[in-house]
Amino acid sequence: MVQDIVESGSAADVTFDGVWCVFEHRSGRLVHALEEVSFTVPAGQFVAVVGRSGHGKSTMLRVLAGLQPPTTGAALINNVEVLGPAAERSMVFQQDTVFPWMHVRDNVEFALKARGMAKAERLVISDRTLEHVGLTDFADSWPRELSGGMRKRVALASVMAAGSNVWLMDEPFGSLDYFTRRNLHELLLEIWEETHKTIFFVTHDIEEALILADRLMLVREGKLVEDMAVDLPRPRDEDVRASPEAVALTKAILDELGIEDSSAADISEAE
Repeated sequence: MVQDIVESGSAADVTFDGVWCVFEHRSGRLVHALEEVSFTVPAGQFVAVVGRSGHGKSTMLRVLAGLQPPTTGAALINNVEVLGPAAERSMVFQQDTVFPWMHVRDNVEFALKARGMAKAERLVISDRTLEHVGLTDFADSWPRELSGGMRKRVALASVMAAGSNVWLMDEPFGSLDYFTRRNLHELLLEIWEETHKTIFFVTHDIEEALILADRLMLVREGKLVEDMAVDLPRPRDEDVRASPEAVALTKAILDELGIEDSSAADISEAE
C-alpha cells in the first residue's frame, strides 16, 4: 500500500487570502500576474488550474511553494502562512528536475537524506516507492539512461518518498507523448486515491484536467474567473469524457477563458 511508503501522512488545507503578485517589467510597466485571488481547498482535494500560458497559473504554484512571495495577501497551509519552501510541500516541474549526477535511488532518497534519515530507513522507503512506480529494476540507473516518462516516474517517486502533504505539479506531463501521459495519469490517480494528498495540477490541456481533477480553477489575466466542481464519475474513460456532461464542462471552460472554438480541447491550439 502507498500509505506504507510515505513517512508522514495527512494532506493539508490550502487557502489563498486576497493574493496579488505585481512585477515591474523591464519596460517600466507593472504586470499583474495575480489579482485578488482567494480560495480555500480542503485537504485531499485534486485541483486542476487551467488557463492560457502567461496568465498566472505557474505564479499561483510558486506562491504556494514559497518560491514567490505575494505582493499583498497570503497563502496558508493549515492556517499557517507560507513564508518560504518547506518539506510539507513538494513541486514537480514541466522540465526534468531529476538530478542527472545521481542514480535513481539517490534522487528518490534526496529529501529523506537532507532531513537526516538513517540509510537503512531510507532504503526501505525508496524500495517500496520505486516498486510502486515500476522502477525497481532501474534503482541504480542514471537518469540519462531513462525515457522521459520514466524520469517523470522518478519525480513522482521522489514526491511520494518525501511524504509531503501538498503536491504542486506545473504541467509535469506536457512534454510527453499521448500514450505516456495516459499511463502517468493512471499512476498519479492511483497514488492520489490511496494517499489523499492535496494536489494542485497546472495544465493548459482541458482533457487532462477533466481526467484528473475534482475541481477546476480557471485563471485568466491573473484573475480566478471560475471555480467549478468536476462531478464526472471515475474512472473517466473515453465514454465518460464524451458524455454530454463532459462536453458541457469543456464548453463552459472554453467560454470562461475566452476561447471561441469550443471544439478545441487544448487551449494552446487556440492561442
